[in-house]
Amino acid sequence: MSALRLVDTSLRDGMSSVGHGFRPSDVAEIASGLDRAGITLVEVGHGIGLGASSLQYGHAAAPDPAYVAAAAEAVSQAEVAVLYVPGISTHRDLDAAHEAGARVVRVATHCTEADCAEQPIRHALRRGMQVMSFLMMSHRLAPEALAAQARLLAGYGTSVVYVVDSAGALVPAGAAARVTALREAVSVDVGFHAHDNLGLAVGNSLAAVEAGATHVDGSLRGLGASAGNAATEVLAAALERAGHPTGVDVLSLASHAQHAMAPRMREPQVIDETALLLGWTGLYSTFFHPVKRAAARYGVTVPDLVTELGRRQVVGGQEDMILDVAAELARERP
Repeated sequence: MSALRLVDTSLRDGMSSVGHGFRPSDVAEIASGLDRAGITLVEVGHGIGLGASSLQYGHAAAPDPAYVAAAAEAVSQAEVAVLYVPGISTHRDLDAAHEAGARVVRVATHCTEADCAEQPIRHALRRGMQVMSFLMMSHRLAPEALAAQARLLAGYGTSVVYVVDSAGALVPAGAAARVTALREAVSVDVGFHAHDNLGLAVGNSLAAVEAGATHVDGSLRGLGASAGNAATEVLAAALERAGHPTGVDVLSLASHAQHAMAPRMREPQVIDETALLLGWTGLYSTFFHPVKRAAARYGVTVPDLVTELGRRQVVGGQEDMILDVAAELARERP
């Protein structure tokens, strides 16, 4: 099993909280500070993944290759990673990111659709890239079923399989159970990516590491979709206190979060009503802004809309359902 690796996703997942508005210069400054603090993998790009800059997902301030190049030029030791979502990202997008300096790709699929990752994984491996795999919305599958999906990914050649709590719906026992199941099912490393909708991102990450996860994600100040992620600087300190050294400089991370990230945030990352309800109902964190907009447009309440979407178990890729359900609720009002 590999040594514990703390991964920072401020410049990818965090993009969702700043309207994908970071400029390459912002990426360079933040990536440089992460590198100095000892972070060895920095993920960059549009919040939804490569090729997602669009009317539907939000236009980014710069193309993905520009973000990759800015980060790659700013770091001296860290590797640069990108996110690939089949159905949104393309091999051409990945090739452009690789040419710009990305050396790691994290291929993300819904937890029941690991087979959709085979083509991009094999393509990335032919390019000489390291591949990690995300099983998103991992709370939707029991540990044994999730492990079966992980075995597919390991067979395709991925080096790390992540349990991804995309909705922030897991509690520590559930996070640990899923990591344990994957550790028993595959010989590759296991990672954990948390969201903080129930206020458990750091706690779940600690439980995942205790269960054998060797890769754990964070973002400075918790910047990320919905309630955000585990805060990298807090996670590093908590892991150290729990006896799990990460090799990073906690003081440097804390300073970087305070002086480089905080001034760039639109508002503090908090668990508001919408974020909490997304975690409670198990809905995808990136529904955060679309749900608010749809509720306002159709004059329905956020709790009613989120509860109904949760009842229907809507998942990422079904964003059009948010408007459909809001319209239905509006028609049903007395």
